[in-house]
Amino acid sequence: MHESNWSEANIPDQKGKIIIITGANSGLGLEAAKALCKKNATVIMAVRDAEKGEQALQEIKRETPAADITVLQLDLADLDSVHSFAKIFHQKYSRLNILINNAGIMYPSKREVTKQGFEIQIGTNHLGHFALTGLLLDLLKSTPHARVVTQSSLAHLNANIRLNDLNWEKTYSRTQAYGQSKLANLLFTYELDRQFKANHIDAMATAAHPGITRTNLMRTSGFFVNLLTPLVAQKAEMGVLPILRAATDEHLTGGEYIGPNKLMGIRGYPEQVRSSKRSHDLQLAKDLWSLSEKMTGVHFNY
Repeated sequence: MHESNWSEANIPDQKGKIIIITGANSGLGLEAAKALCKKNATVIMAVRDAEKGEQALQEIKRETPAADITVLQLDLADLDSVHSFAKIFHQKYSRLNILINNAGIMYPSKREVTKQGFEIQIGTNHLGHFALTGLLLDLLKSTPHARVVTQSSLAHLNANIRLNDLNWEKTYSRTQAYGQSKLANLLFTYELDRQFKANHIDAMATAAHPGITRTNLMRTSGFFVNLLTPLVAQKAEMGVLPILRAATDEHLTGGEYIGPNKLMGIRGYPEQVRSSKRSHDLQLAKDLWSLSEKMTGVHFNY
């Protein structure tokens, strides 16, 4: 990695680049959209609630009047919506430079499921993004230097993948299910990058995590987490930097994991960091990939 104290000022000009950001109407997704619009990118805000997306778009326009930004509806908890989004995107655009898989659900109050019956966190955070990436793969393949960037979390560190019960139907722990989804994000990223290289595709996959950041994602984390968060958490303007670096740093070659560099990854400037040993398990990655294809019905055509 090159620059220390990497900030928004280090983002190269993104003029001519088409960038999808999932969950772009709030939190880190909104911060990423703001930053990339300032750098002249064409940004597509992929959001579940189109009305909230339009409100966020107007907020961005107030800051950057010349922003080239569009809202498209996408509900990652519904594979029909993922297919519909991909179809509409293909009709409107002929390339895709950067796909930022940012949207996420964290710690629902009770076990919930997606439209297709997947546990809501693995279904949204991993399977929805897995399907979206696969359905847009043709555009990524045909766009020089394309990049897929996926948001993970420190929560992956002690997580495992329950291949025999990915949906937590036998028992349920919302915290362990969230950790599983964030480990799945990394296994997906590393395997996708390996496949890009093995198939000589001019694209890369990277991942990031925001440390502990004050966003609305934390609102269901429980009393003690909410009590501690103001003491250790960083602002969203800092928490967004890892995914922005993973998406735009021209020195990256693929397979990097970017996160804050201080306090065991809780806060700080974005640098390349290490993920768990389990996230690099080649067999686990292949098994999860096969299961994800089976569950979503989306197969990657390299």
